[in-house]
Parts: sequence; structure tokens; C-alpha cells
Amino acid sequence: MTITNVGPASDRLRALGLELPVLADNPYYVDHRAVDSSIHISGQLPYKDGELLGTGIVGRDVDLETAQELARHAALNCLAAAVQAVGDLDRVRIVQMLVFVASTPDFGLQSRVAQAASELLIEVLGENGRHARTAIGVAGLPRVSPVEIQMICTEA
Repeated sequence: MTITNVGPASDRLRALGLELPVLADNPYYVDHRAVDSSIHISGQLPYKDGELLGTGIVGRDVDLETAQELARHAALNCLAAAVQAVGDLDRVRIVQMLVFVASTPDFGLQSRVAQAASELLIEVLGENGRHARTAIGVAGLPRVSPVEIQMICTEA
């Protein structure tokens, strides 16, 4: 994958046919919290327009390609939270991404699910989208979501 930084990140996002979603408020937690220079993004599920885009366990109910698309949506929601924190997509730098994949014990391709989210971040943010990453298989996630993503960002 070639990393380019041509034009504003918002233009690259639109070129992909995407836009940042509006995140729903929650009375129990915030979507982001700044601590010193770090911005911690709460775990985001693959919601679009208030609807969870898929449910189930990867490797049983959900195939790899679907899980990858769900991971891209969860990453997009993380970007929306990051923009809430710093005010502009061009000012977001991803430090770390933690990808949880609800999967069967023998699935073993959690990193390929996470890679789809990583690719989106790099496509949109260029070098600011490169990050440290962990992909973890788990027994279950909230609302039976196949994927949840948590991030740590800074202001670029």
C-alpha cells in the first residue's frame, strides 16, 4: 500500500464515498477523553445511521469479507470521535488501534479483519493514519457485534 497525503483528508474520505457519521450521545460514557496530549476513543461498533450493520460471530455467522467491512465502519466511527476531539480530520494522528473480533476459537484471522480498518485509516489520513495495532479474538461483544474498535490518537 502506497501512502499519499495529496489534498485534505476530508477530500480523500469523500473520494472513497464516505462521510463522517454523527455519533449518538450516551449518558453513561463519552466518545473521547483527552489526557495530556493523548485522546482516548471509546470502543466503537459498526453503526451507520443509528443501525448496527451486522451481528454474529466471525467464522460462524459472519464471513471474513463482511467482518472487514464492519471493521471499516467501526474505524470510521472512531474517526468521527477523533474529529469531535480535535476539530478537523487533518489534525488527527492515530497512535494505537485495538480491534476486538467476536470470533470462533479456530478463526485465527483477526489481523485480517483489523487490516481493513488500518487500510481505511491510511487511505484517509496518509502517514497520520499509520499506527500500532492489536487484534484480539473474543467470545462476544456488546449487542452481538462482530467487531469493536478502540483507539488512541493525538492532534497532528
